[in-house]
Amino acid sequence: MSNQIILPRILQIGEGASQEIASILASLNCHKPLIITDKMMVELGYVKKVVDLLTQQKIFCDVFDQTVPEPTVSSIMEGVKQVRSGDYDVIIAIGGGSPIDSAKAIAILGKYGGEMQDYKFPRQVNEAGLPLIAIPTTAGTGSEVTRFTIITDDVNDEKMLCCGMGFMPVAALVDYNLTLSLPPRISADTGIDALTHAMEAYVSQKANSYSDCQAIAAMRLIGPNLRKSYHNGSDHKSREAMMLGSTLAGIAFSNASVALVHGMSRPIGAFFHVPHGLSNAMLLPSVTGFSISAAPEKYADCARAIGVANEQDTTDNANLKLLQELRALNEELEVPTPGQFGIEQAKFFALLSEMAEQALNSGSPNNNPRVPSKDEIIEIYKKLWN
Repeated sequence: MSNQIILPRILQIGEGASQEIASILASLNCHKPLIITDKMMVELGYVKKVVDLLTQQKIFCDVFDQTVPEPTVSSIMEGVKQVRSGDYDVIIAIGGGSPIDSAKAIAILGKYGGEMQDYKFPRQVNEAGLPLIAIPTTAGTGSEVTRFTIITDDVNDEKMLCCGMGFMPVAALVDYNLTLSLPPRISADTGIDALTHAMEAYVSQKANSYSDCQAIAAMRLIGPNLRKSYHNGSDHKSREAMMLGSTLAGIAFSNASVALVHGMSRPIGAFFHVPHGLSNAMLLPSVTGFSISAAPEKYADCARAIGVANEQDTTDNANLKLLQELRALNEELEVPTPGQFGIEQAKFFALLSEMAEQALNSGSPNNNPRVPSKDEIIEIYKKLWN
């Protein structure tokens, strides 16, 4: 059986990659960009650096900096209006997963109109929107190389999964220098997010030989470097490894799929505004423990790839070490429980059934090696309080 692999047309990877923006635009024959970002990227000066590089080449752009963490339908609509009222021929997204996800949605809605709900899974959006160049500033989401975006419906707090070739950036400029200013909390959350992407892609029922290669390579980079980048953000070698690992993990899950962790993570983010990477981190040990029995050899491969087991370990020993490592990682990186994050237990438990329904409706749990029932998802949610 063959597998279709979808990637950005251009991948510029390495130190200084973001400084190639003008030549990338020229190669795409694009002349009127709209930068989509958030106010933090403006404050940190990243947007000005890109604007200055473009201005030197007499390329003049506008900036939309109103994106928000965990983007919603309402948060992207001003950007859609700006695209529809302008004559832009390309979008440049600068930031973490939220600005890039926002830009993906704006690129499609800005060109074709309609409502975001019209584009959610199971629809496959293969129409090409405005060309999108992604410049990630976190080592975690992999959104710069994926055909997915997540936008929350303001009406019912559903995190809508939208997928298809139309959401794939035409170019990604992956420059680890842009992650050197990340604080420890974001480094931890985005780093565990990337680890989750790689693990879920590898154990997914939709995995293939290509995605497996990318996922294993990603885990080999992330495993030894996640703690280092958390404790010492100025460590260039660990930052570079995490950035490349994140991109490879994104390629892996975009060409395979994510699974149960992501399916259960989205409702926690939608209802309680927990950052996506952090809710993944909360869930990863419990979901891994639930799933190992259905793919023990693959999870043992994960343990070996991240460096906590070796070839001499039996499958059972490797999986025991994997679970111990995931719990130890959460403890060292100070990943809170839902209660420690500030979620009210009564409200959390009252929403368990609805969250489980949303998780199942996302489709991701069906890719898990062990496909859960609604009741089993509810039980995993309950265990997060222990």
